Amino acid sequence: MKKSFKVAAVVTAGVLALSACTSSQGGSNEETINIVGFAVPEAANDAIEAQFQKTADGEDIEFSGSYGASGEQSRKVLDTDGKDTDYVHFSLASDVTRLVDGGLIDEDWDQGPNKGIVSSSVAVIAVEEGNPLGIKTWEDLLKPEVQIITADPASSGAARWNIMALYSDAIERGLSEEQADQFLLQIFRKVTSWAASGREATEAFKKGVGNVLITYENEAILARQNGETLDYVVPPNTFLIENPGAVLKNAEPQEASEKFLEYVLSDAGQTEFVKKGFRPINDLDISGIEVEGTETPDDPFPAPTGKLSTITELGGWGEVSAEWFGKDGEQLRFDRLYAQATGS
Repeated sequence: MKKSFKVAAVVTAGVLALSACTSSQGGSNEETINIVGFAVPEAANDAIEAQFQKTADGEDIEFSGSYGASGEQSRKVLDTDGKDTDYVHFSLASDVTRLVDGGLIDEDWDQGPNKGIVSSSVAVIAVEEGNPLGIKTWEDLLKPEVQIITADPASSGAARWNIMALYSDAIERGLSEEQADQFLLQIFRKVTSWAASGREATEAFKKGVGNVLITYENEAILARQNGETLDYVVPPNTFLIENPGAVLKNAEPQEASEKFLEYVLSDAGQTEFVKKGFRPINDLDISGIEVEGTETPDDPFPAPTGKLSTITELGGWGEVSAEWFGKDGEQLRFDRLYAQATGS
């Protein structure tokens, strides 16, 4: 946290005495780590922060959080030159590399054993309680009665994971590129709400805007932990979701922010992620961790019965974004399909 100084001048017997008192924290040694992230992991980060504060490294640390759609959050940090931002937790690696290109994050941020990833999940289909439509696969979303909610790739990283999950399933089922586009086009025509973020998509589903939600597994689990009545399906073919985190070059406090990132990556930090429905990024033994709200409590994170695809197999987010998601009016593969589906 940046310290503030107050200077008082007192004139006594012709002598100017200067006194200074430090900090807006009343003289305490507390420092604040400002986190900017995408909406979905807020509850998990809150839990990790609370545990970190119980350690020697975190006992004098406070936290401030700003959460929203991943792309919008990343652009906000860039536009403000990293002001009031120490640690970022985004949906996509490309939202971090935007800040690397802007000189705010070191180029080697993803060179560690975790490759810059701090949280992990898979793409799932959330359905009404009891799964009345009998949804089991991505292809089932083409049923006539299905009304889909998903986030919007223009602002949301979650949405881009969703699109890649649908596309990879089509390819895994043996469809050609042209046929995969037609499958996506059919899906897009059934979308009743393109929400600004993964969290807003969940809120729309809760309000009954549609009857099927494409989302993160952890988001569905958290909703159930919060008392929402929904079920979710891990399709046979699905997609590995990997969310990056990084400390800014101008983080203040720098050392405390780095220590927090180390804690996030530790077994203790990953345990808190697991409790909120995220899959661990390391080989953490989760057998003794209770994960409330899962469809299968004895096996909270079942392996897909088919293919678990990854963004690496598609060339990474740099290549994927260049092929699929335009900006500033540029129409790429997704944009063209979206325009065709919506008539816009």
